[in-house]
Amino acid sequence: MDFSIKAFDAKNTIASAKTGCIAVAVFENKKLSPAAKALDSAGEITAALKSGDITGKAGTSLLLRGLKGAAAERVLLVGLGADEAAGEKSFASGVQAAIKVFSTLGAADAIIALPMEEVKERDAAWAIRTVVQAGRESIYRTDSQKSKKDPAPAGVKKVALAVANNAANKLALSQAVAIANGMELTKDLGNLSANVCTPTYLANTAKKLAKDFGFDVEILDRKQLEALKMGSFLSVTNGSEQPPKFIVLKHKGGKAKDAPVVLVGKGITFDTGGISIKAGPGMDEMKYDMCGAASVLGTFRAIGEMGLKSNVIGVIAACENMPSGRATKPGDIVSSMNGLTIEILNTDAEGRLVLCDALTYAERFNPAAVIDIATLTGACIVALGHHNSGLFTRDDDAHNALAAELLAAGKATGDTAWRLPIGEQYNEQLKSNFADLANIGSPGGASCTAAAFLENFTRKYNWAHLDIAGTAWKSGGAKGATGRPVPLLTNFLINRV
Repeated sequence: MDFSIKAFDAKNTIASAKTGCIAVAVFENKKLSPAAKALDSAGEITAALKSGDITGKAGTSLLLRGLKGAAAERVLLVGLGADEAAGEKSFASGVQAAIKVFSTLGAADAIIALPMEEVKERDAAWAIRTVVQAGRESIYRTDSQKSKKDPAPAGVKKVALAVANNAANKLALSQAVAIANGMELTKDLGNLSANVCTPTYLANTAKKLAKDFGFDVEILDRKQLEALKMGSFLSVTNGSEQPPKFIVLKHKGGKAKDAPVVLVGKGITFDTGGISIKAGPGMDEMKYDMCGAASVLGTFRAIGEMGLKSNVIGVIAACENMPSGRATKPGDIVSSMNGLTIEILNTDAEGRLVLCDALTYAERFNPAAVIDIATLTGACIVALGHHNSGLFTRDDDAHNALAAELLAAGKATGDTAWRLPIGEQYNEQLKSNFADLANIGSPGGASCTAAAFLENFTRKYNWAHLDIAGTAWKSGGAKGATGRPVPLLTNFLINRV
């Protein structure tokens, strides 16, 4: 679906626009949006509201054909709620309703003329992103591995947004499309079966991104990881036939002296739990345990397309967690890259074992900030459900500021996070009689103890951890990767330029 901006004025009126369909807003108080008023010269829209054919409730719609005074073939009335200043939820519901109708039309193009500059506490840029994301989501397909593809979706292929054709809106649209492209890559990687999307596949994806967008890329293999003394990461790989890959991507969009932001992604391309094997039901969804890595690659896809003027480094620790005669056992003790020893009490707590060495590796870049992204704990789903990603960082001025930046970036994009605590009380739960740390804590606060474990490897820089176990994919009938938190991460990076 292609998007563009189409501005209207006294000479180029919306009533004279020749298109397959124009979506305009109506409200529960029987009022019309400015665009709806401009098309209501014969009173047909007002009559539809008065008759009750459409109530104006958010997300309702009514399609009219041959409207007098409108050059468009169709006019779609979209309900946006109680009054003319729609809230973000009502606006998003209206956009989704419009996109749904567009997908059923025998028209190639359409115009969305909803009041995008009138959403409560939001700006036009937010509205533009909402339209683009809804449109791209409506046509996203998960049938890449089917022998017979699903029928190609019909409906509108080109959508024009009726907003001012100014520099700010043009930038917002280009950024929205770039973020949508990044989310699509993240979803594609997450949805691929684990026999295809291996650590090597992720490495090759990084190489392709580097070629397409001019990134520097380095792929470290087992011998190089052994030389770096990444004993914790390598302990997870022991049971697998798939070789581990440690991926480093560099986007050098800023000045050479500018400290980079480092994004660290967990890339467990399949997680059986290892010797501490998971229960069978639902284990197929453990192909999504690399969604942290996928979100790093998706974010790089977005910032590469934008040509973001900042320095960003992506670090991905990719491997499988499998049981075999070579697999790490509960009770084994390994040495991490920074020298701390770890007693592995549960091999299914493997994400923190790969991340801790990646976080130590990030020190060499003298970063402005490091953010790790991981489907780390089921406990985060218990705490936050599937609405918010869990955000953890230290409680001091610098880290409170970093947390505020990330929370604001999430709120601005609808890709929200919620801050949860870490601290010495959680480190107490990680004590071991035989090593410096245990890889799981005593019962209670499992998301917090996981974050506290990682914090031990991040004390030389500003750091935040995003637990995306509840937000990276959906189960059930809507099963599939979501593309989160690419919008949050990309907006965070944009705001730092």
